[in-house]
Amino acid sequence: MLVNVLLQITGLEQMPSALDTPKEISMPLWDLTLKGGWIMIPIAVLSVIAVYIFVERYFAIRKAAKTDENFMNRIKDYIHDGKIDSALALCHSTDSPIARMIEKGIQRIGRPLNDIHTAIENVGRLEVFKLERGLPALATAAGGAPMLGFLGTVTGMVKAFYDMSMAGNNIDIQILSSGIYEAMVTTVAGLLVGIIAYFAYNILVSSVEKVVNGLEAHTTEFMDLLNEPVK
Repeated sequence: MLVNVLLQITGLEQMPSALDTPKEISMPLWDLTLKGGWIMIPIAVLSVIAVYIFVERYFAIRKAAKTDENFMNRIKDYIHDGKIDSALALCHSTDSPIARMIEKGIQRIGRPLNDIHTAIENVGRLEVFKLERGLPALATAAGGAPMLGFLGTVTGMVKAFYDMSMAGNNIDIQILSSGIYEAMVTTVAGLLVGIIAYFAYNILVSSVEKVVNGLEAHTTEFMDLLNEPVK
């Protein structure tokens, strides 16, 4: 009887209490980032470039996509009334790609229609080129950031194995932690920047395509206007 009581008391003493529950260890994001090593620097640079290009191009493309719904109607009225100077003044006062394209077409009125259409297309190519400025750099960030992350993975694992070989028989997890941190942190950072840049790039490309479709529609409308028979 006494032995059973002693065993029960001993068992209770060995049971972990609620106060002995291990606490969750957290690490500040900045400290975790620093463990990625020097490869985090080019990844951070790519992230800044990607964010800057996306924000700048997003508002530029959004501005180019805005067109006055009455713009083409006013151009039609001016051309029907023979007010070429008024039509040119309207295009000059309107800051949009379609206005600059139509302005070039109006300046070519009197020449063959093929020449007019070619002149408008040339201006359109220049406008699209302006809208796509910076997109190749954004695509480079989308593809380069994950590659830098994988490079950090390789260098981190090389560092971990080197530390392991130098430790000999005294291998400790603390010895390997530095290289493993570098490998994992750079991988996560590179993939994160690459994924964000990839989605940002596709959003901008889609927006540019919408603007291009609008430019083509207005160009067709203007050429149809010139093809109308004289009343």
